[in-house]
Amino acid sequence: MEYGCIGERLGHSFSKEIHNALASYEYSLKELKREELPEFLKNKDFKAINVTIPYKQDVIEFLDWISDEAKTINAVNTIVNKNGKLYGYNTDFYGLKALIERENVSSKDKMVAVLGSGGTSNTAFAVANYLEALSVLKVSRNKKDGYITYDELYEKYCDCEIIINTTPCGMFPKTGVSAVDLEKLPKVKAVFDAVYNPLNSKLILDAKAKNITAVGGLYMLVSQAAYAVEKFIEAPVDNNRIEEIFKNLYKQKMNIALIGMPASGKTSVGKVLSEKLNKTFVDSDDEIVKSENKKIPEIFEEFGEAYFRNVEKSVIKELSMLNSQVISTGGGAVLNPENIENLKANSRIYFLDRPLDMLVTTSDRPLSSNRADLEKRYKERYELYKLSADVIIDGVKTVEEVAELIEDDFYEYSCN
Repeated sequence: MEYGCIGERLGHSFSKEIHNALASYEYSLKELKREELPEFLKNKDFKAINVTIPYKQDVIEFLDWISDEAKTINAVNTIVNKNGKLYGYNTDFYGLKALIERENVSSKDKMVAVLGSGGTSNTAFAVANYLEALSVLKVSRNKKDGYITYDELYEKYCDCEIIINTTPCGMFPKTGVSAVDLEKLPKVKAVFDAVYNPLNSKLILDAKAKNITAVGGLYMLVSQAAYAVEKFIEAPVDNNRIEEIFKNLYKQKMNIALIGMPASGKTSVGKVLSEKLNKTFVDSDDEIVKSENKKIPEIFEEFGEAYFRNVEKSVIKELSMLNSQVISTGGGAVLNPENIENLKANSRIYFLDRPLDMLVTTSDRPLSSNRADLEKRYKERYELYKLSADVIIDGVKTVEEVAELIEDDFYEYSCN
């Protein structure tokens, strides 16, 4: 390996795609067990590498030189092999700084809480101080020198205004959990999360639900990668290029989720969108049939609706953790708020609002197989569809017109 990234688990990493977009060298991902790390670094069989969780501090003892910012932070995420000597840098500092500045959030004279105790927490502490925070709290699950616990944060420092999460809490594949309870921190005005997969962690979703400025770590990842490339090849990367790569990657990774009544056109529109946007089309009902090896009416008849909804929840959670998809959901998916929260982690949700008089009944839909049941389901679910959607789309139009409306909105959203 000449260029690449080392870490313990890299199956979720976007680094290869980013470096391939930034530079012409071949970039590889190499998973290492902790006991394999010393031999790898002693062999020095690489030109330059990035370092990620959990080795940003462990690598330091093997380096011949480290930059001032890496010394201050006590963490290295970039190593360059110069004629057999290993030089360590920390480009996470510049990536996190760029993320905060991009959102036009001022840390000056504000109390900042940094969640976590690993190498990235030191980075966040240094960035917050550089940006002239009034005070910076280090928060950890365990009480130790220089750190407070989460209980202390809630009890003594509940007036903190900015949260920076550097823990892996909520990161793929263990999504749907948050390191902190924002209900106990009523003064928070901005949240930054180093987690980038999913694009919107539970922490970010919780913050957005409270109209708090909140952003995940993808821009930080792209930005720090650009600074690493500059070290790798000793050439500058234009800031406009960073923004371009971030927007392209965000658009590529983000899913489109379609909600709405049976016969509202989700499948037809979804297939058109998947072709237009080069995303994989999946239908949650089809995945349920594959999982259970039974048709949906058979599942309802043999096990009942409650069983079906549990299977549906599991299937939607699995689909929600993947990227680059168009997801067509069943008509009743909105009945469980967990489904919507899971979808929002990586998706923009569109409600195909097709009028009742344009919907048709079919025998393969157990809860809307006749007109009376269809009308009942429509009245029960309509407000849920509106509340769950990021965008409501006029379903009266043709399949191609509806797909075009979604495509236009998705493009504008993902490029802002």
